[in-house]
Amino acid sequence: MREHRRLRKLTVDDTTTYLWTVRHRHRDGQGCRDVLTLARDGVRTRMVFREGEGRYAGGGAYTHSGGVGDRTHHLNLHQPGTVRALLDEAVRRGLLPQEGHEAELDGWILFDAVSRAAAAGS
Repeated sequence: MREHRRLRKLTVDDTTTYLWTVRHRHRDGQGCRDVLTLARDGVRTRMVFREGEGRYAGGGAYTHSGGVGDRTHHLNLHQPGTVRALLDEAVRRGLLPQEGHEAELDGWILFDAVSRAAAAGS
């Protein structure tokens, strides 16, 4: 279990490397959420997946920490390919913070595009 909590590196190209980690969190009465945190040059972006109607965030009875999904698709936030796909989609949409700012994104806004692309590639 500890292995999943470590800080990992994601190399995008010769000049771009992100550090990333996944955490499972609970907040007073708000249910489960999995948080993928990406950091580059001291700037953090958190992609938050909160459980809700028709959506689950890991650590429950039927999935693992880092497992997020809906009734049709599932993503494993511990897989580097999934992290890269979420990062690429956030970049494509212009959602990453500008230099010196941090951001918290609703991960579900990226989920459909990434999970559909993953399913098409299977």
